[in-house]
Amino acid sequence: MPADLVDVAIQASADLGKDVAEVSVVEIARRAGISRTTLLRRLGGTRGPLDDAVRAAGVDPGGQPPVRQRAIEAGGRLVAEQGLGALTLEAVASAADCSVYSLYAVFGGRLGLLQAIFKRYRPTLDLDDASLGPDLTAAVTEIYRQLARGLTREPAIMPAVLAAILTHPHDPAAAEMITGILPLSPLFRVRDWLVIQIHAGRIRDIPSVLLLQQMIAPLVVHVLLRPFAARTPRLEAPELDRACVILAENFVRAVAADG
Repeated sequence: MPADLVDVAIQASADLGKDVAEVSVVEIARRAGISRTTLLRRLGGTRGPLDDAVRAAGVDPGGQPPVRQRAIEAGGRLVAEQGLGALTLEAVASAADCSVYSLYAVFGGRLGLLQAIFKRYRPTLDLDDASLGPDLTAAVTEIYRQLARGLTREPAIMPAVLAAILTHPHDPAAAEMITGILPLSPLFRVRDWLVIQIHAGRIRDIPSVLLLQQMIAPLVVHVLLRPFAARTPRLEAPELDRACVILAENFVRAVAADG
């Protein structure tokens, strides 16, 4: 098997974000500067020998779920169960049944893999104008419910990420993790909504960053500590939806202009 064809197939896989097995023969031939017919003739009429050669070069050609999908899922489980320190390319390759070379080809390295994991599993906020109306308690309750769903979705990577951030708060990497793990655009929209409520006289004039932190922190802390409460006698937590309602009411009482 010509080494240049193997290199072309691996590079095409990296460029397109697909497993080698998902890259068409036509695309490989185009990149190699030959016709599809010529390529198949060199391969003996089937792409099997090419996939075998790619595998021999240390790259999983695919045929099962794509390496990208398997690696993100395996990495998410590792982070949730063992913390960010467990996220090595070797550990992910073993758990995802692929090679380290495949991970480099798909993600470019550990940082790229970590960013993909964050993008897949970070909390989401899907807020429309109806959600962010003048009814403060209803709006904050909906924000809390959506955040709670995102924070408790498996694999729950947020506790491990926050632990890493709090351990090294001045590390520039911590800022990158915050940017990657938080739904920043929706949170900025929530901040803007809070400012509108201030101007409407519904909320006291508090700096918006403090107001946003005062809103988000109680829910995040509650969700992260719920497993501890569940294992502690005489420390029973309410149902999560009920907790969202109670915390929303508390927040509104604390910041309301007539509070």
